[in-house]
Amino acid sequence: MTPRWQKMLKEYTEAIVIAFILAMIIRAFFVQAFKIPSGSMLETLQIGDHLLVSKLIYGVKVPFTDIEVVEFSQPERGDVIVFEYPVNPSQDFIKRVIGLPGDTVEIRNKDVYVNGKKLDEPYVQHTDSRILESLRDNMAPRTVPENEYFVMGDNRDESHDSRFWGFVDRHKIEGKAWVIYWSWRGVSNIRWNRIGDIVR
Repeated sequence: MTPRWQKMLKEYTEAIVIAFILAMIIRAFFVQAFKIPSGSMLETLQIGDHLLVSKLIYGVKVPFTDIEVVEFSQPERGDVIVFEYPVNPSQDFIKRVIGLPGDTVEIRNKDVYVNGKKLDEPYVQHTDSRILESLRDNMAPRTVPENEYFVMGDNRDESHDSRFWGFVDRHKIEGKAWVIYWSWRGVSNIRWNRIGDIVR
């Protein structure tokens, strides 16, 4: 007869293994947790916001690859997306989609123009009143290649984005930011009012 402690150990081990497998499946195909580490998306996203990212919204990929099995939709202008940072693929970045494939993006004195039309961007903040001749505030027209996207942070004067390092490949997009499930700047500063907010 098997001792009771061995049976319990077996049951707990099985439960842990099943829970781990389910967690991996959920992370690979459905949702992924992401923490905001910097202020490049202020005020939309705060440092210390914890998000769920919908991985299924654009399609289904073979886990741990860029191979897409099923495509459901394409990223749209205004989507807040998580993607592999082109300069260092081991890092995930989060930015807002500004230019779609085929669009021409230009920046004139901080204002963004897509296909010659100025974008209405109520989500943007500027922390520096100066107008610089650098890429930060003025960028000559760039046409977005096929299957690539031009992305920018909402905190425009303090965001390292497509202005500086180029476009995001469609296959490197991991998902769309969905909901804030936790937000804090430490134990004494939990932002209860942000929990449950949909990312827009």
